[in-house]
Amino acid sequence: MYTQQRYILMTLDPVHVGTGGYRLGRVDLSIAREPGTNLPKIPGTSLSGAVRSYAAMRYQKRTCAGQGSGDEKHCGKATCPICYTFGAIRGTEGGNAGTVSIADAQLLLFPVHSMAGPVWVSTAARLDLTGFPNLSGLKVGEFVTTLKDSQGQAWARPLNLGWLLLTPKQGNIPDTPPNAALKNLPAWEAVAKRLVLVDDGLFSQIVNSNLEVRTSVSIDPLTGAAAEGALFTYEALPRATWLWCDVVEDDYRLEKFPQDDPQAREFKHARPLDVVRAGLELAEHLGVGGMGTRGFGRIKVVADWEVERG
Repeated sequence: MYTQQRYILMTLDPVHVGTGGYRLGRVDLSIAREPGTNLPKIPGTSLSGAVRSYAAMRYQKRTCAGQGSGDEKHCGKATCPICYTFGAIRGTEGGNAGTVSIADAQLLLFPVHSMAGPVWVSTAARLDLTGFPNLSGLKVGEFVTTLKDSQGQAWARPLNLGWLLLTPKQGNIPDTPPNAALKNLPAWEAVAKRLVLVDDGLFSQIVNSNLEVRTSVSIDPLTGAAAEGALFTYEALPRATWLWCDVVEDDYRLEKFPQDDPQAREFKHARPLDVVRAGLELAEHLGVGGMGTRGFGRIKVVADWEVERG
């Protein structure tokens, strides 16, 4: 038995999930990207590690976080919500695989400044994944939008997205939520009338031209001034970026479901997806990725819904 749950996430701070090491190019520390599209993403491994750690914190099972190396070993018990949900590589009852799979978080809506104020850019294919009707047919340099002009009419003028100037295509896109789970949510209402759809081939250029880039420097503790040669730059997904990811619960050990054990009932979780949700809730405060001490990393679950069950 499996359940596919879709999560819509929004960044509350800039998010930097690095690739490790320095890179030659626009910035010293780049962020993870999809190889085929060159679009930034939050890898599922990064999400899974953070969610497991925060869930372990929530259920007071600190030794079951991470890889359980050294003296900090996983308990491996079927009644442990962390080991049962995410798996254990060692323990008193041997290792076992987890019952959830967390996919990469992909871009859904990307904030960009324009002459009409902030807008959230996406493509027809990406919105179609979350329930919008098919809106294909855009050419490079065209856009459709939910924007209105000062008279309340559909936007019919060219629009700049950063340094790019695009021409409008006849027709509009609906500002109704793509799924009932988003209905009447303040976060959706804030962006619903400011959506702009562009061609898939242009989306990558818009995103990579408008990523947040910061410059930092190390401070010499003796002088209180910038340390020589310690200047570096790094990029991040900007605040108010929307992403989506799927979590698949494959509860193949249903006969050993932990809620049937008296010890497990104190954890107040009904299924592995609830453990994942508990970890994601703490990511709203503790964040994911790097640069956490510099105000980076917080993400929020805007909505989630069941996509498929089998």
